[in-house]
Amino acid sequence: MYSPQEDSLLFQSFLEDYLKKIKIPNRFSILDMGSGSGILAETCSEFISKKDIVCVDIQYDRVKDLRAKGFPSIKSNLFREVPRDNNYDLILFNAPYLPEDKREDKQSRIETTGGKRGDEISLRFLRSARNFLKPCGKILLLISSLTPMERIEKFNPKIVSRKKLFMEELLILEFTKD
Repeated sequence: MYSPQEDSLLFQSFLEDYLKKIKIPNRFSILDMGSGSGILAETCSEFISKKDIVCVDIQYDRVKDLRAKGFPSIKSNLFREVPRDNNYDLILFNAPYLPEDKREDKQSRIETTGGKRGDEISLRFLRSARNFLKPCGKILLLISSLTPMERIEKFNPKIVSRKKLFMEELLILEFTKD
């Protein structure tokens, strides 16, 4: 199992501060895309009920683990199996963002590779995510400076957090419905 690394830990820390600062209404819902270990969902559960946090992951073992932790969870390739009538106040995605490396094993590629260039999964996510947001909803997407930005910039992101690492910079981008 892929355990949380610097990217997940940065997102977790940012998310704690983010959720502390916003006024969370009684009916607040979160979709955690690519939940993996569940670190972001668990962080959100400090602020809202687990039943209001939907986890999505492409790997059934992750979904099974998340269900065992009490989170409603869906096995899906991005939004393919997410019910269309569900709309969320906040959608999170710590996307696989690295460019393809043929030397990397298949399991590792699922968890870290965002496509041939590195931005393809993020772009597929962004094309669909707004359709699952409530009118004033927000999307938070974590990517790397190794991810090409020119196509992502067309979705009008706002950089809300960044952290320099040895060979890259991690960025958390915020998007709105409009």
